[in-house]
Amino acid sequence: MNSTRSVIERLDALYEFDREPVAGTKLQGSGNFIGIYSGEHIAGTEYVIGPLFVAHGVTAADFFLGLLVGNLLAVLSWAFVTSPISVRTRLTLYWQLRGVAGPYLTVGYCIVNALMFCFLAGSMISVSATAVGLPFEMTMPGLNDMLPNSVGWVVVVLFVGSVVTALAILGFEKISQFSKLASPWMILVFIAGGLAVLPGLGIGSFADFWRVANEKIWTGVPFPGQTKFTFWHVMFFAWFCNLAMHIGMSDMSLLRYARKWYYGFSSAFGMFLGHFIAWTASSILCAAAAGNVAPGPIAYLGAGLAGAVSVVVAGWTTANPTLYRAGLALQVATPDWKRWKVTLGAGIVTTVAAVFPALMMKLLDFVALYGLILMPMGAIIFADFWLLPKLGMKSAFAELAALRLSWPALIAWALTLTVCFALPYEIFFKALPGWFIAVGLFVALSYAQQRRQRVVVGRGNL
Repeated sequence: MNSTRSVIERLDALYEFDREPVAGTKLQGSGNFIGIYSGEHIAGTEYVIGPLFVAHGVTAADFFLGLLVGNLLAVLSWAFVTSPISVRTRLTLYWQLRGVAGPYLTVGYCIVNALMFCFLAGSMISVSATAVGLPFEMTMPGLNDMLPNSVGWVVVVLFVGSVVTALAILGFEKISQFSKLASPWMILVFIAGGLAVLPGLGIGSFADFWRVANEKIWTGVPFPGQTKFTFWHVMFFAWFCNLAMHIGMSDMSLLRYARKWYYGFSSAFGMFLGHFIAWTASSILCAAAAGNVAPGPIAYLGAGLAGAVSVVVAGWTTANPTLYRAGLALQVATPDWKRWKVTLGAGIVTTVAAVFPALMMKLLDFVALYGLILMPMGAIIFADFWLLPKLGMKSAFAELAALRLSWPALIAWALTLTVCFALPYEIFFKALPGWFIAVGLFVALSYAQQRRQRVVVGRGNL
């Protein structure tokens, strides 16, 4: 009967080491989380995000205030939404979701998650390619380029993608260690590059900064063909660019190792040392490069060879673990495949996606879309853990009732996304109402399900 083994049985076999709470002896101190969050959020994509804010005509006041508020909200989301559930269950997102949504829906979620990871890693490969192509005088993609603009671009992207895929297969642990070592150097390159170009913008003292910032950097005037961004765009993007990780609960897999729930505040090192400083520095570099948004050239302008190298390093040290995660997620759907085969397949998808510069130039929209698609499952986990018991219902009902698929979770996910996409707002503003919609739908549908199946399943247990 081996040929007819169910997906559930194979999933169980695959996750034999991931379906139990983390043992107390394996818990980690706060220093590890400070290092992880600092390294994770100094990425190649930071070279893209800052210039895109400039291109969308953000004012200086909107930029800094939006980053301050949005990054603070992101930290609070990790600390008060993700971390408490993580330290109480000590389970990965996938195993927690399996009990709530059932194994079949978990498989579907993992496939979607893997594809999103592939596209995100693809944008990082594109970032690295802009630096690798510098010695060859490669034509860099422009802000409005959707398709490959030269043969050279395709060749360089395919080369970088091949290297990243090979390293993800062969050397993930060493790359992760190298990433942690490289992160302090990379943030220094960001700072040095930004400071180096200030005199060229007419900033000779601290007193000059605010005036020049409004006149030459965050001018409030969008580039041709770009929409105007405000404080609200910056705030919601800073808050929700990692939506899948905190409110979407993906970082349960990380924070389940935390000794205390308040280790979630360690994310502040990533948000403020990483995002705040890196986005500021890359915005300044974009202005100094007369509106050029290609990461390689603007980094080279500010920090020379060290800047170009930092783009390559920042790109592939973040693309590799992202691609590795995509491979792990895809293994849920292909559990009989060797891990290297799954990662190779994910690498091919990632590299093909990276050929299209639209993935990099539309990164703000893609990251918002990525978080929006995965957010409802985080809301479902939140509601299942905190709200259902307080309302007299059972958590993890799919596991309790031996259901292969939870229709309340499926309907809540699908209907939430349908409503969100129909809302007449820009994509940056859809996730917040979507979270409340997902929670309300899941609670109401769970009540209907558990009331209907009480006699069939429970006899006192429900």
